[in-house]
Amino acid sequence: MLNGESHYLWGRRHRLNVEERAGRHEVKVAPGKMYLYVNAGTSTENRALLLSQFYRAALKSRIDELLQLWQEEIGVTGNSWGVKKMKTKWGSCSTDEKRIWLNPELAKKNPECLEYILVHELVHLLERRHNERFKAFMDKHLPDWRERRNLLNKMPLAHNNWIY
Repeated sequence: MLNGESHYLWGRRHRLNVEERAGRHEVKVAPGKMYLYVNAGTSTENRALLLSQFYRAALKSRIDELLQLWQEEIGVTGNSWGVKKMKTKWGSCSTDEKRIWLNPELAKKNPECLEYILVHELVHLLERRHNERFKAFMDKHLPDWRERRNLLNKMPLAHNNWIY
């Protein structure tokens, strides 16, 4: 949480600029910059929490835009969805409850990656397993899903604990 650090939003790199000021904590984004406005003396943990909340809000907003479109396209309706930190997955689907969970790290990846994961999880409402039927649904609704999957799989899930 230092000035000059790189942080990503929708696949684009932004340099962090931490500014201490009185008032409400907030995050703002400008081309190539991410501004973290905090009160003087705000701990690193609270700065990280603020950024985490920002990513969750950005992801939820984008999911709201995409979910209706893709539910109509695929012909399925989930009962609920949410954003949940996951260590090894980008998303998950409880087919019995028709509940979809998406990893907040998706807000850092290219928008095409979020769309791929969302479609992937919605298709699980039609087919539980990753079999040929599942792949046929993916081919029908998102023909370039393999390229999107490969793009996403080339990226690390998170870099929270990297040591330089």
